[in-house]
Amino acid sequence: MSPCSQGDPFGLQQLHQPPGPPKRNRKELDEGELVAENVLAKVTLQELHRERDRMVLSDVQTPDEISSSFISSVFASRYVQDPLPRYRMPENSIPKEVAYQIIHDELQLDGNPRLNLASFVTTWMEPECDKLMIESMSKNYVDMDEYPITTELQVCWEKFARYFDVELKEVKLSEGYYVMDPKKAVEMVDENTICVAAILGSTLTGEFEDVKLLNDLLSEKNKKTGWETPIHVDAASGGFVAPFLYPELEWDFRLPLVKSINVSGHKYGLVYAGIGWVIWRSKEDLPEELIFHINYLGADQPTFTLNFSKGSSQIVAQYYQFLRMGMEGYKKVITNCMESAKLLQKGLENTGQFEIISKDQGVPLVAFTMKNKSKTFPFQLSKALRHHGWIVPAYTMPANVEHMTVLRVVVREDLGRNLVEKLVSHIKGAMFELENAPSGIPRIAFTVEVKSSDDYGSGDKGGVLHIPATSIQWKQHKPETVGKEVQVMGESDSFKSGGNTPLLSGKEVSKENQEGAGIGRKCGEGQ
Repeated sequence: MSPCSQGDPFGLQQLHQPPGPPKRNRKELDEGELVAENVLAKVTLQELHRERDRMVLSDVQTPDEISSSFISSVFASRYVQDPLPRYRMPENSIPKEVAYQIIHDELQLDGNPRLNLASFVTTWMEPECDKLMIESMSKNYVDMDEYPITTELQVCWEKFARYFDVELKEVKLSEGYYVMDPKKAVEMVDENTICVAAILGSTLTGEFEDVKLLNDLLSEKNKKTGWETPIHVDAASGGFVAPFLYPELEWDFRLPLVKSINVSGHKYGLVYAGIGWVIWRSKEDLPEELIFHINYLGADQPTFTLNFSKGSSQIVAQYYQFLRMGMEGYKKVITNCMESAKLLQKGLENTGQFEIISKDQGVPLVAFTMKNKSKTFPFQLSKALRHHGWIVPAYTMPANVEHMTVLRVVVREDLGRNLVEKLVSHIKGAMFELENAPSGIPRIAFTVEVKSSDDYGSGDKGGVLHIPATSIQWKQHKPETVGKEVQVMGESDSFKSGGNTPLLSGKEVSKENQEGAGIGRKCGEGQ
């Protein structure tokens, strides 16, 4: 007989009472079991229905399957007794073994991929390839050695505008204000505007844009014009930061004009690259004409994404992090990241050579410029830090502030206090080396007479005479004297002290210590 027919309308009794000893009365329950029972008693049928209805595209359960609003595990019950909510992030963290066991047990209900004869997708690879995939999971394919960012808008917005033929209006930045100005944005809104996108966590500086002010100003304009221009929040970076560090900050569905929010789980959601999603305020805010119902593999599959097949590993990993971390765990991780960012900022400020342009309220990120340095110096510093293994991007700012060159450090969970101190130490060392490097590059200029000779092979068509760091093209029937200049490796003091100068079967012309001197000089010039 099912639990529902035995006075347990939600079918929850089995979730917190593993099989084994016979059922005991309330007086025999210990304190922990009473707590679990009290938690379950607070859950109403209406709350369970509301949790289920938040699923936008399709129902994953029938009205009779109310118990699926909670997560249980047969074997994880050895560690925990309390049920976990399926559609909400738990308040507290749980042991990693429990999170694994719960998800592992749930995945046992999936079909065997090897026996799935309906799909074209590869379901087996050699173990060596599996190992390589695991080893490279933490690497992001789209990350380049450096980030030549030239626009405030993230690349995904540029792709969206180009693919869907949408006119993209950009709010230009200004000195000292490196995010979108809500007043300027609302001024650009017209009757054809489909939405205003606010970024919660600027790519350039990590700063949050003022979504609350944007909502208020846009509400006034909508009221005057009769328009219904909504707001989309791009919370790719800040979606897992603001709720835990700034819970009072209004940027989400608490604001009436915010209709949709996207978040990247592979950023501060603590999952490897390849997971992200978008949430709509209600079903009505996702037009039905954008949803494609595909009758494929034997069932209706509603979808509105541009791709179809994708691996499930990142989704499973995100599910694991939600259960494992809970609200408590995410708050601890993000708080630690912000503390490391503050430590880095303080270390840079103490050098007296950097100006911090990132703000206190934003994602754990430190963006900084150089004081009293050329525009190219940050690129030199970025290159110098690569010798120590650090990839610290240097980039010029967008239009209106393109005269600024910025360096940026994104602080993640794995950049702890020790690594921050090491980074500051390497930055100081690199700065010292760059500032005390020789101003000129030692060079030597000479002429070499190139002729054909029977003593060195036939050479009927000529050849290439190789000189250190350069080469001379010549032809047999056109003997000529060519002027070339090559760079000599080493300190320039060796030349000043009368050190030997390399000769190459020709006549030495001059020794110089000026960068670029003599290049392109005609034969005999300067002798």
